[in-house]
Amino acid sequence: SRIATRTVAVLFAALAAVSYGVGDYCGGRSSRDADSFAVTLVGQVFSLALIAIALVTFGDPAPPARDWLWGAAGGVGGFLGLSLFYLALSKGAMTVVAPLTAMVSSIVPVVTGIALGERPNAVGYLGIVVSLAGIALVTGAVGLAHQKITALTVTLAVLGGCGFGWMYICLDRAHEDAGMWPLLGARIASISIAAVVVFARSRNRSNDRSGFAGIGRLAVVAGLFDMGANILFVLANHR
Repeated sequence: SRIATRTVAVLFAALAAVSYGVGDYCGGRSSRDADSFAVTLVGQVFSLALIAIALVTFGDPAPPARDWLWGAAGGVGGFLGLSLFYLALSKGAMTVVAPLTAMVSSIVPVVTGIALGERPNAVGYLGIVVSLAGIALVTGAVGLAHQKITALTVTLAVLGGCGFGWMYICLDRAHEDAGMWPLLGARIASISIAAVVVFARSRNRSNDRSGFAGIGRLAVVAGLFDMGANILFVLANHR
């Protein structure tokens, strides 16, 4: 029934949110000891194992080029979102950066949907207003923030949220029959970009310190939970 389908979709969405939260925490902690772009690269490389399992489990046929391109476009946003978010976490308070990025990442798809002709219900509009008010509160724009946060950290968090929001939009544009394949396209694109960025940054570092210095197991855990959340998001979105 429609109610059962919606209930399952909400459950998948809630589990995706929890998985994103765990992955973000691990990635942010790891980025305090290592380069945030390298943390993103390591996590995403190891997360390929999860997408491989998902592809085998669901057995979806390979989609047309259009869906691969939407997935790759989403991968660009995912790489920027994760890297900038991790960088923001390494510079500022997690209790401020995390909700700010989350709110921006949720507003971007909603605003895009409205621009494309979709019309949310009253609860959706209320959510936008509450999110905007939340952004004002956590950033101290109305002078009520309990923790100081720099303009650079706010900018990184907002840009990270925009990257995540773009990824959600792209994954939604991929056809439902594409299954998990757009996620593979997204990961191939993000890993390729991350490898180039990390290599370029490593060349500018001193010889005794590479871009992977200080990376621990938390980077791997972050990547696995991030991909798990992406899989759950796709399942929720196609219900």
